[in-house]
Amino acid sequence: MKSLSRILSAAGLAVGLALTAVPADAQQKQAPAAAPALKPASPAAIAAAKEILAMKNASAMYASAVPNLVEQTKNVLLQSNLNYQKDLNEVAVIVAKNLAGREKEIGEGMAQVYANEFTEQELKDLVTFYKSPLGQKLLASEPRAIQFSMSYMNQWAQNFAEIINGQFRAEMKKRGKDI
Repeated sequence: MKSLSRILSAAGLAVGLALTAVPADAQQKQAPAAAPALKPASPAAIAAAKEILAMKNASAMYASAVPNLVEQTKNVLLQSNLNYQKDLNEVAVIVAKNLAGREKEIGEGMAQVYANEFTEQELKDLVTFYKSPLGQKLLASEPRAIQFSMSYMNQWAQNFAEIINGQFRAEMKKRGKDI
């Protein structure tokens, strides 16, 4: 589960970095993208979805969302208000405290998404599967398999880039241009 937490933390960091890449002015001018409309789900479907997410330890993915977003917002504000650094640092603590626990909204939303993508029976079947020996093995092994898959894809991309580079050089050499 530690590797799942690391993968999920890395994913959260990537999302956070993507959010900070947008200038503050652009964030303010653009209307937030509307979330897709989700069909209503039964309480049993939501419960099964929450159980699946709990088994997958999905909360690790968003556990630090509030403090991370508060910190990112503070850093954006600091860029144009350097003389308020002390105040912004103090206010960040207050804001984080005021908004603590709001990350649970992410879990609720994720459960709604699962309940939208799967029928109630499918969710119940997934719960049964994840409780089975094979399901437990999947839960335990999948983070490592994902990590190794990502590593393999990166290595493949590096090797393939060398092949592409070699073909570019060969084609340019045919044109009498060494690069």
